[in-house]
Amino acid sequence: AVLCRGMQASKTENTKKAEPFYWLSVAKQKTSSEIINEARNLLRAVGTRRPFTPTDGQRKLFASGSSQGPQNRPPSVFSLHASSFDLVESRPVSGIRLSPLDHKPILITSEKDEDSFVSFPQPPAEAAEVRKVSSARACLCRTTFLGNLFSAEVVLPDQNKKKLDSEEPAMMMNNLGRSNNNYLAEQKLYTPVNDESRKLICNEHISRSESEDFIKGASGKFSFQLRGESDQMKKPGANSSWPRSSGWKRRVTGLEDATGINEWEEEEVFWRIKILPILHELKKIEDNIENLCVACTKLYQALNEGNMLGKQFKRRSELLKTLYKLVDIDSDPLRLKLAKIILAMKVDGKNLLSVCKLAFKICRNEKNDYIVQNDRLLDCLLEVLRNEDLQKNSEALLYCMGALKFMSGNAVLLNEMVNKGAVEMLLQLMKEINNIKENDTYFSNLSHLLVQLTATLRNLADLPPARRQLLCGGAASELCVALEQRANDQDLCTCVVRILSKLSSYNDFCAALADCSRCYILFLALLNKHPKQQDLVVRIFFILGNLTAKNNQAREQFFKEKETVNTLTSLFQTYYELDLSAQTWYHDREGKGKKHLKHPSEAEDVMIKLIRVLANLSIHPSIGPTLAAAHRVVELLVTVLEYKSIDDCEELVINAATTINNLSYYQVESSVVQDKKLHIAEMLLKLLMSNSMDGVVEAVRVFGNLSQYHEVCDFIMQKKIYKFMIALLDSKNHDVCFSACGVLLNLTVDKNKRAFLMEEGGIGKLVDCLQDFGPADWELSCLICKTLWNYSENFTSAASCFGGDTDTLLVLLTSLLDEKLALDCSLDREGRDSHKLHWETEFKPVAEKLLNRVQSHHSFLPAVPITSF
Repeated sequence: AVLCRGMQASKTENTKKAEPFYWLSVAKQKTSSEIINEARNLLRAVGTRRPFTPTDGQRKLFASGSSQGPQNRPPSVFSLHASSFDLVESRPVSGIRLSPLDHKPILITSEKDEDSFVSFPQPPAEAAEVRKVSSARACLCRTTFLGNLFSAEVVLPDQNKKKLDSEEPAMMMNNLGRSNNNYLAEQKLYTPVNDESRKLICNEHISRSESEDFIKGASGKFSFQLRGESDQMKKPGANSSWPRSSGWKRRVTGLEDATGINEWEEEEVFWRIKILPILHELKKIEDNIENLCVACTKLYQALNEGNMLGKQFKRRSELLKTLYKLVDIDSDPLRLKLAKIILAMKVDGKNLLSVCKLAFKICRNEKNDYIVQNDRLLDCLLEVLRNEDLQKNSEALLYCMGALKFMSGNAVLLNEMVNKGAVEMLLQLMKEINNIKENDTYFSNLSHLLVQLTATLRNLADLPPARRQLLCGGAASELCVALEQRANDQDLCTCVVRILSKLSSYNDFCAALADCSRCYILFLALLNKHPKQQDLVVRIFFILGNLTAKNNQAREQFFKEKETVNTLTSLFQTYYELDLSAQTWYHDREGKGKKHLKHPSEAEDVMIKLIRVLANLSIHPSIGPTLAAAHRVVELLVTVLEYKSIDDCEELVINAATTINNLSYYQVESSVVQDKKLHIAEMLLKLLMSNSMDGVVEAVRVFGNLSQYHEVCDFIMQKKIYKFMIALLDSKNHDVCFSACGVLLNLTVDKNKRAFLMEEGGIGKLVDCLQDFGPADWELSCLICKTLWNYSENFTSAASCFGGDTDTLLVLLTSLLDEKLALDCSLDREGRDSHKLHWETEFKPVAEKLLNRVQSHHSFLPAVPITSF
């Protein structure tokens, strides 16, 4: 009986009749056996490196290799001045006469007066007196509005109200100007007066002189208080914090009860005391950048302390005007502080766009990363991203996102972004963009924003916490939606596949992407739409290789898509021709003696990834035979072995050999590999003689399958390849010995070829391998025993058959068949069970038969002690 090692299909068919124990080793407990075979199967998935993405030498909104010209993309370089901001954004509308409100004022009295009788005088009979009273009232009320120190409770009669005629409002304003201009210029502060002055009972009998006397008295009190506060501010080391207690209010206003001060008045006091001096300072020191930066820091702290950040601050417009004028000063540290304050003031429209551009310009300079990190600009930009309307402020969000993309290029800022929830924000923004329909007017413009967003996500995907958030947030499906909606935008597609190529390298995300059933047809559509876009094509093939590496369902789903094989072969042909042209040009220019490029060329890299997909697909039991019968596929693989030296591109040649090995596994009548087996053997000989051990091992593996054919065995004997296989047994390399032993096993099937083992010292080397690897690999030990079984078939004497290695072989077999000794190894329970199973099903049946044969032809068994392995 003869044992052969080759393709598993032939093994189960042919050897059942020849040798019962050989059949049992395959048929019994097959499921457990497959666990071990998976580690080193004749059909193997192929790995490769992720395509290299070079970092742009300069930070730009869009990469230098953008598929669209500058005229179709927002600019990365632009001028930005104070004039870029809208100075009237928050200015109140003026010049419009408001209609009087139908309102009845409420009489407000203090607790002391709540039991007293209030008598309202009768209206004056003459219009002149009415005008006097109106002027006085206007003076008092207008003074309060513009910043004096009154917080007046105005008590009006509930009856006999009269509307003033059209000329009276003008008279009020004129009187106001005459009576208050000097007063306001003198006071720089707004402080309420005592309770008696706060309550103004406006009746029709108050005379103009009474009103003026009242104002004069208040003015004196206010001036005194202002001087006191100013003196305090000038003292060095004075506490600058804003006291919020009612005690401070009583100190400023002279009131025992501060509860009557409204929020506007309190804000105005804070503005005069804390903010206005800093603004004056900013105007005085415009030529000193360092002092300006310090003043801006104080300004931000003061605004934050006074709860004046945002849109509700009434002096906001005045503040922003001052800040906008400072933008003209050419200093990134100063502009950074200005941008932080302006963003915190919640500007919108043109000003939001301008300040986002300002932040973009600052972040574009990599040297500014340190100050950006220290000034926490990131928080302000994330706030914009979180709150601003996508469609209304798409251009502002574009530059905001561009600034965040630049930040993500810095390791410290990148970690900070993840910690502050940037991943969730970006995913939410992507979902919003994906929900906008193609016929919407905003659809095309949002592609620019999506490019920045996906480029940022690609940087974030380097961090494990970010990858977990992307996985949990459903990033795989959203990225596929973006690809499907915007397949014509080549730049966006490239950004998305860069993210997917990075994330698909991890098993959990790869499984999530495989569950997106439409991803396969999307990838095929992109390959057909952009066949010459190398950076896109190579990454798609890398992703497909990851999807099909370990997932049989993914292999099946991808292969059943329409035109899959045609697309693969078409692109294989395209990049083969590109590589051939480049290689010809290279040799003509540099000379044949020159070494090839260290890294694969662009065309070579595409073919490496493409062939990997073919190798992985060929593992599927129904796809493999189909590919083995595909003439164009096999021809292109053989062509790679023909024209490409392993010194030129090792990975490409080895991948081609691996794929041929997988396809040669299938014995089908229409197999092109079978038709071309001798030509393939000739190409493998070149690989076998190379200096690459990986190339040698792969060539030996292919010979292991092809050596089942008599023509290939004759070729091996004719070219003396068997000597090379015997020599490889000395390599002490597990995989090399396994592959070489497989070829030798198939050669010993032919009775006329067995003698070469003894002539070349093969028997001794096989026994040495059995001793070296022994119980560590029962599959290899089984192959060695099968080879020796075939070799010794017609021998009657063990000594003449195995020579001086007979005794050693007997001792080894006896030891390896002793269950206690053979299975005495430090493995976990699952490992021990699997180890024992393979010993029982793979090794033991063959070894027992071989031991019986040797013992039956050997009269003396030496007393050699049996030792543990």
